[in-house]
Amino acid sequence: MGWLSAGDGYEVALVDGRVAARATSGRAAGRQLKSLPRALRDHPEVDRLRRFAEWLDRHATACVAQVDAWMVSSLPVPTGLLARVWPDEAWQVALRDLAVVGDDPDEVGFLRGATEDGELRVVNLDGETVRLSPRTVTLPHPVLLPDLDDIREFAAELGIVQRVEQIHRATWQRPEELDPKATEVREFTGGSFRSRFALAARASSLGYRVSGGYSTARVRDGGRTVEASVWIGEPYWEDTVETGSLTWHDQDGRALPLRQVGPVAWSEGMRMAAALYAGRTIEEGKNA
Repeated sequence: MGWLSAGDGYEVALVDGRVAARATSGRAAGRQLKSLPRALRDHPEVDRLRRFAEWLDRHATACVAQVDAWMVSSLPVPTGLLARVWPDEAWQVALRDLAVVGDDPDEVGFLRGATEDGELRVVNLDGETVRLSPRTVTLPHPVLLPDLDDIREFAAELGIVQRVEQIHRATWQRPEELDPKATEVREFTGGSFRSRFALAARASSLGYRVSGGYSTARVRDGGRTVEASVWIGEPYWEDTVETGSLTWHDQDGRALPLRQVGPVAWSEGMRMAAALYAGRTIEEGKNA
């Protein structure tokens, strides 16, 4: 966006997401000012730019949230859709360098670009830039990626930084030997918080939904929707509260035996429980 006239002697523009001003006359003509002059703070053009900046922030957040949802659920995304949104910088930031899989599930590459005719440019695990044009691609959850450690090592060599946490996302594998009747995990129970409000606030800040006495994460795994839940205490409970057990439920609200929980739902549920537990109050001193 270029510079816009804002009254006598000034122009304004968005620079790095903030409204900046420069003089159009005098000794400082053409130079960006360190701060916004008082005379411009209530100018209509400045107000318009501020509101536009706020919209851009919301748009960028929405793009990241959408791409994260595609990745967590490993949903097929039309290649043509990626091509259409790619010119938008906010979408580019959210999508760039994500691991994608096309027609061959064993061929993983890092997304670097998309053309108008629906062709994707990716860097494969041999370090070569190739072009793909499948009808759809998936942005797989890392627990589904083969040889994840090798992919992480290769990404480090390339200096890849992902805006949406994917390949370096914390993952958990479901144990092979589980009690057939078990329906809960207690590994992260007993995390103490000064109040239920503090624990609920932590859940919300991490992006989880708080419903009743639970922090929840809804995941699409293997074609079905599963909700992971961690008990965080009754609403309006003001005393000290502790994290409870982790459970999974199907779309009808039935508790799932742990053996029936899919790999993505298991990993995301454990990730939520671990993240909540990590914020617990830790006693210090010899009696801790």
